[in-house]
Amino acid sequence: MADYSSQTFLNEKINLPHTNFKVGVVTALWNTAITGVLKSGAVNTLLDAGIPEKNITIWDVPGSYELIYGANKLATDGYDAVICLGVVIQGETRHFDFICDAVANGIANVTIKHNIPVAFGLLTTDNQEQAVERSGGKHGHKGEEAAWTVLKLLERG
Repeated sequence: MADYSSQTFLNEKINLPHTNFKVGVVTALWNTAITGVLKSGAVNTLLDAGIPEKNITIWDVPGSYELIYGANKLATDGYDAVICLGVVIQGETRHFDFICDAVANGIANVTIKHNIPVAFGLLTTDNQEQAVERSGGKHGHKGEEAAWTVLKLLERG
């Protein structure tokens, strides 16, 4: 089994059976300094793989919890894949735990219900610095990785 790091797999060629896939990119508006970078990376990765811009729908939702609704709506509307992007930064209360758990389960349920790839591009970090490091810093670019994930699954059909 290959040992994938973000740099290893992002350089791997994607061989899509066609480029007519419709892909939704649902992005939380909370922490837009981070989520905007994640969204740009995801969209650029899709474009680089040959997905036409007209086949990419960008939908900004208020927060990470609403990623579930956005993903389900696009899946219901016939999208081939959905990329969910958001950031939840640990605070002083348990709100972090509830949101992270709900979003993870909600996105998993959309994947199962609609039988399409739905990427979990939710950063769950202890602080702002960790979020920055995962949006193009020393820990990779999770927006690009989320896009690569759905592309790799679409490649398999």
